Amino acid sequence: MLVKLFGSAVYGVDAITITIEVDTPGGEIGVFIVGLPDNAVKESKDRVISAILNNDFERPRGRIVINMAPADIKKAGAAYDLPIALGILAATGQLPADRLQDYVVMGELSLDGTIKPIKGALPIAIQTRNEKFKGLIIPKENAREAALVNNLEVYGVGNISEVIDFFNGNSTIKPLKVNTREEFFDAQNVFEIDFNDVKGQENVKRALEIAAAGGHNAILIGPPGAGKTMLAKRLPTILPPLSLHEALETTKIHSVAGKLPTNTSLVACRPFRSPHHTISDVALVGGGGIPQPGEISLAHNGVLFLDELPEFKRTVLEVMRQPMEERRVSISRAKVSIDFPASFMLIASMNPCPCGYFNHPEKECTCSAIMVQRYLNKISGPLLDRIDLHVEVTPVAFTELSSQKMSENSNAVRERVIKARDIQAKRFEGHEGTYCNAQMSSKLLKEICVISSVGQNLLKTAMDRLNLSARAYDRILKVSRTIADLAGSEDIKPEHLAEAIQYRSLDREGWGA
Repeated sequence: MLVKLFGSAVYGVDAITITIEVDTPGGEIGVFIVGLPDNAVKESKDRVISAILNNDFERPRGRIVINMAPADIKKAGAAYDLPIALGILAATGQLPADRLQDYVVMGELSLDGTIKPIKGALPIAIQTRNEKFKGLIIPKENAREAALVNNLEVYGVGNISEVIDFFNGNSTIKPLKVNTREEFFDAQNVFEIDFNDVKGQENVKRALEIAAAGGHNAILIGPPGAGKTMLAKRLPTILPPLSLHEALETTKIHSVAGKLPTNTSLVACRPFRSPHHTISDVALVGGGGIPQPGEISLAHNGVLFLDELPEFKRTVLEVMRQPMEERRVSISRAKVSIDFPASFMLIASMNPCPCGYFNHPEKECTCSAIMVQRYLNKISGPLLDRIDLHVEVTPVAFTELSSQKMSENSNAVRERVIKARDIQAKRFEGHEGTYCNAQMSSKLLKEICVISSVGQNLLKTAMDRLNLSARAYDRILKVSRTIADLAGSEDIKPEHLAEAIQYRSLDREGWGA
């Protein structure tokens, strides 16, 4: 008897429906899986047979052929266990096959028939709805994530016996209904950390506010213990809340990577990723035999924090250059090419020299000028070119640390950031792919960042006196436009330019020499 049912394969951040055909043609005894399965899929026959026997069904006898189409797409992982088991039961007459084609079924089986969670439930649910299936049967742990998709019946199951009862018409399981939007908006403002946890450092907080308001990349330079990491970790608390579209995009990436916590629906807060400096190129940008999203994609719509930037391998830092410009990364292999979104804010931190105490007000630096310069040269010019704000972080004095005075909290800063982002949203309404000042092209820069003759003279003087490099010019204009937006000013004033100029310390020729 030939039986047909449906599963799904995750391809990048999208899914493709897989047709699973099970037949009992006679011949050599055994279970044969064809259609480009990987080792995990080939091994599924042993798990499936044990699950069938342990749930009081008969061992299939004779030859069973399982075809997974389209045959030119690699089928990977153990998530096909459940549809294969149902297909075998239906092909051997132990399960009615009349309703199998109405549903997409996915799940990994234990030997006792328990169904384990899978990766990519959200893109699978979206594809299931797009192809107008009646419903999706999926592990219970993934049900809330899949239930984000409206106009689709999502059934969360914990054991193969529940699925068999469902197709036999004896089941009491109901489609899961989740008010995800209400939960999403409730969770958007829940943070365990706040800007007012940080004593002093008002100049750095101001710089991070500007970075958040314009979507600018920033680097924090200062001695150990000055609070660089502490400040960077609090940046997501002042970023604008995720829109539903952004949250869905972010959730899809985390779902495909298997990074969503159990029983989670939408990602409500902007991601903050902080990889260790020993990370490899592939782990950062994504890849592998079956391409998976890397850290820059997991930071999509959020913050990628690289602590101790000069300690990262040069090749790792250089592979970020193109994704930072294009806001997506293309992973190309011999048989496959996949695009992953990668629109993130880069926040980096570093010591000013190997010992960490160059320019320290109290401690003496033990590094020579050549050592300092060599340390700074670990960061290439093209990468530095993509970082808009260079912020010098100085140690906090004891009086400020011991002060009981409360500094401004994240909510107050966030409100100003949201107002500035609203101004930018209106400004770039007709320009697709540009949503904030940091993303302006050279053409837009000339149209939008017009400065007065006084401002031109100020900028010329600053570049001459501070030995600023030519690449600093565009960055200063973009940052000054953001500062003007925060001030509610239509024009870029000299004071806005002056503040932007001070955030280019690493562009000064011979800095640290």
